[in-house]
This record gives sequence, C-alpha cells and structure tokens, in this order.
Amino acid sequence: MKMQDWSLDGKVAIVTGAAVGGIGETFALMLADAGASVVCADINFEGAQGVADRVNELGGRSLAVRVDVTDEKSIDQAVAATVAAFGGVDILINNAALMIALVGTSLIDYTRERWDEAMAVNVTGSWMFAKAVVPSMTARGGGRIVGMSSLGAYPAGSVYGITKLAMVGLTTSLAGELGPLNITVNAIAPGFTQSEAGMKLTPQSGPMREAIEARAATRATGTPQELANVLHLLVSKAGDWITGQVIHVDGGSIRRP
Repeated sequence: MKMQDWSLDGKVAIVTGAAVGGIGETFALMLADAGASVVCADINFEGAQGVADRVNELGGRSLAVRVDVTDEKSIDQAVAATVAAFGGVDILINNAALMIALVGTSLIDYTRERWDEAMAVNVTGSWMFAKAVVPSMTARGGGRIVGMSSLGAYPAGSVYGITKLAMVGLTTSLAGELGPLNITVNAIAPGFTQSEAGMKLTPQSGPMREAIEARAATRATGTPQELANVLHLLVSKAGDWITGQVIHVDGGSIRRP
C-alpha cells in the first residue's frame, strides 16, 4: 500500500459537531492534517470558529459555519457555503449529537418533546445532511459519509442508546442506496472516550467505572485521536472497499463476529 492512499489532498470535508473541546475538533484537525479543506459546522458558531482558526493557523484550509442539524434549511445553507468556499463536498462526518442531556431519565418518564429532540438531533439530522451532500458528491465522482453510533447502543439502555442504534440502520440503508454512486457510508461506535462530554458522563472512580473496566478486553477508555485514526481509514482511498459497516473502537468492550 502506498502512503498516498491515505492522503486527502484536494478533498473537502464537513464535520458536524466540530466545536472546541469535542471529538469533532480532533476529527477536523486530522482531516486537515491529511490534506482536506475542512468546514467546521456546529450550532455553537464561536466554538466552530475556534477550531477553524486552529486549522488555519496550522497551515490548513478551514471555514466555520453555524448549523442547526434539526433545520433542513440551515443544513442546505451550510452545504451551499461549503460549495461556495471550496467547490464541493467529498466527505461528510455526521458527528453532531446530544449525549449527556439524554441519559439519566427512564423511558417512561421521557416527554414527547424530549424524545422528538433526541431523534431530531441524533438521527434525523444525519439523514438530512446526507441527503444534502449527495448531489455534490455525485457530481465529483463519489464521496464518503461517516456517522457515529456508540457503545451505548449495544444494548440500547437509554434514549441515547436508541438513537445510536438507529444510526446503524441509517448507515446500512444509505450504504446500499448510495453504493452505486461510489459513495461509501460507515459508522464509528466509540467506547468511553476522553472528550469533554465523555469525561463529564463517566466518573473517574466508583461502580460505573468498575463496570466499564470489567467489560473491556484491553483499555476501558480511549482518546478522540484513536477514533480519528479509524476515521482516516474510512475516508481515505485505503478504505475504498469498506461500506455499510459499524467499526467498534472501544478496547473490545463490544466483541462481535
């Protein structure tokens, strides 16, 4: 395998949920380091701008856009801004999601309003963003879409887990439909990750941490960079023959054939 199989030179990527401090920040920095122009899209525009500024300071090309993934018009505007700035879209990372806000409440105590918000942000937004980028990807000869599932979907034990299990169905369905257009669709299912949100959700000690440690085959927690390493494979030429898959990056907490 040649090293250029990992290069993203000339590619244009959109990363949702790409504000400072999250996994999306690490994804954006990795994509830029590999040669892609990166659009940092987040409802927190200042946070997205901070990541875009960092990419540009390091010699990359980046633009920040404010996007509400529950609003189709907002998504279309983000894609239009990407095309205007960089000429098109080759890579979409559907990373934006609610997590902390969705755990800690039983299903029967959930309100319809909170349920609809969870589905809108964590599932419907990814579907609408995929729809929005397909025309540009098709015009450019193909593309890559990567979504985010979660350890929490196996088995789903909360509304958050339900939304992340739904992302598996979205991934496999889109992969089948978009494969003939040379667009691959995959998902990453992270384990407990040392991001700002992950560290807030998972205490450093206590019964929850003990359960996490007991479940993993190697390490119970990982870093955003370890997720970005797998993302790099899925969006580069090296990953051309991978589609419709959910890649578990969790130290063996989930072990499936």
